[in-house]
Amino acid sequence: MKKYIVLGLIFISASISAQNLLNEANTAYAEKNYQQAVDLYEKVLNENGVSSEVYYNLGNAYFRMKQVAPAILNYERALLLDPGNRDVRHNLAYAQAQTVDKIEAVGEFFLTTAYNAVKNLYSADQWASYAIVSFLLFLAGAALFFFTRRTIWRKIGFYSGLLFLVCCLIFNTFSFNQKRALTHRNTAIIFVPTVTIKSTPDNSGTDLFILHSGTKVEVNNTTDDWCEIETADGNVGWIKWGDLEVI
Repeated sequence: MKKYIVLGLIFISASISAQNLLNEANTAYAEKNYQQAVDLYEKVLNENGVSSEVYYNLGNAYFRMKQVAPAILNYERALLLDPGNRDVRHNLAYAQAQTVDKIEAVGEFFLTTAYNAVKNLYSADQWASYAIVSFLLFLAGAALFFFTRRTIWRKIGFYSGLLFLVCCLIFNTFSFNQKRALTHRNTAIIFVPTVTIKSTPDNSGTDLFILHSGTKVEVNNTTDDWCEIETADGNVGWIKWGDLEVI
């Protein structure tokens, strides 16, 4: 019993310390001490793990310091954890408008666009919660179908159970895809003012095109020092790892 009490006290103490540190960071931001706020938000993340709220605040602090690439990076990380957050999406779009590269994304099938729009309404955990609720409602519908005699209730149980089973499968799919985006991160932000993209993973490779700070790219193949990236409009080339930061 004493062991659990001690562990509980340690947990409470750590939670209070984390909240105090976050409050200190928010105060620094409110007082326009943006560099101090950045340092404190980074410390919160290092000591207490990832948080959409902290990433969002960190992105705001970087943006106030006119450091667009770090701002975009942290907004993107906030969206991974909370894809339905409109404030994050708004600030991200505003920060992206400040970048040099105006890359038009390759058009995608309208059903894919619709699917992604719905999927990004909620996080992986939220979709998982909806899937659990749907499964429980499916069981209730199945029980209604199997354990009632009246035809009308059996029909209601059958069709409602079928509907909730389909919803459960869809919500699980959304949850799986959101979780995969968190664990298999293959996008990055250019972190140097200007970088020349090469045709091969070597300095002697042919110059293909130039990218600038803040541009988002997809990471494909990798070596120890280089990675192959693809821009939203489909251009592909190689860049050194030190010139970008994975989201």
